[in-house]
Amino acid sequence: MRSPLLDLPGAVPAPDESVDSGVPWHFGDPFAEQRSAARSAVLVDRSHREVIAVPGEERLSWLHLVLSQHLTELQDGQGTEALVLDTHGRVDSHMMVAHHEGVVYLDTDAGAEATSALPTIGVNGRQTLVQYLDAMRFWSKVEPRDATSELAVLTAIGPDAGGVLAGFTEVPSAPYEVRGLPGGGFVRNVPYRALQTYDLLVPRESLADWWLKLTDAGIRPSGTMAFEALRVEALRPRPGLDTDDRAIPHELGWIHLAAHVAKGCYRGQETVAKVHNVGKPPRRMVLLHLDGSVEVSPEVGDPVMHGDRKIGRVGSVVQHHELGPVALALLKRSAPIDAELMAGDPAEERAVAAAVDPDSVAPDSGEPPGRVAADRLRGR
Repeated sequence: MRSPLLDLPGAVPAPDESVDSGVPWHFGDPFAEQRSAARSAVLVDRSHREVIAVPGEERLSWLHLVLSQHLTELQDGQGTEALVLDTHGRVDSHMMVAHHEGVVYLDTDAGAEATSALPTIGVNGRQTLVQYLDAMRFWSKVEPRDATSELAVLTAIGPDAGGVLAGFTEVPSAPYEVRGLPGGGFVRNVPYRALQTYDLLVPRESLADWWLKLTDAGIRPSGTMAFEALRVEALRPRPGLDTDDRAIPHELGWIHLAAHVAKGCYRGQETVAKVHNVGKPPRRMVLLHLDGSVEVSPEVGDPVMHGDRKIGRVGSVVQHHELGPVALALLKRSAPIDAELMAGDPAEERAVAAAVDPDSVAPDSGEPPGRVAADRLRGR
């Protein structure tokens, strides 16, 4: 879909090859937009996200079996995050979840896919997310549907965002709390590290109206370029950019946040539980600081090298208003975090010096709980 907000004065479209094509990339000054998000408030058009509605009396129990999150007790007015995993526990897709007025809404990146339960179905064994969910209904009393034409996503970010929104609606204060919007749709509180963030899922026909009244009230128009820089700073991964075909939730900070380790009976659960209880993930996601003195930069999927040894892959690469050029990367757990690295493809002449931000490395939580319990049984 092409957003009508691209017709606003100053709106610069994202490049056609971008995962964010179809919505504004920026409104003339992406660095100023980032600063406004940190100091006041900005509004980002994310109406290219797909929305799936799941009504039906068995919606919670069914989604509990299909998705990675514990959902049977998700109250109306609450939300969370969830994943679809393949049979080996590898990440297919990530989604935000909201339970509102008897319907569970899932919003996810455009083009989100899942590995088909039947490899002969779909393209290369892959289906769109809504096709996958429909195929998993069996006899459950649910009716998942593509609701992208019904609802569009706007995201308000910054310390002043809640105050501006309060002039139009009841503002949810708790993490993932959901409140209805006047005229339809809902607003959701999204915990985004230090930045106050709200997703508004508004009726698509009212997208421009909501944009104009919120920006007229003082929220600065912003594009996805600024949003992506803030996302990377917050260490929030994005499937397809920060994941590959081997990525598991533990490597990406999604355990507990989007994947439940104790509930059973969902695809990929065995890997999630096993790695959490008796092992450690082979890789971890970190923030890389890149050499900004050269005109080239790495691209998604490029290698990260330590000497002549490949130790990881580059994910999202952004220009941050304070940090400069930075990127998310998946590195081997054994990789040194205090060494000078090279990020990028040398064959394409885009390899640059890189260093791991030590604050992005989560402290080792010690021995996995399952291994500790086993040692106790053995009297160790």
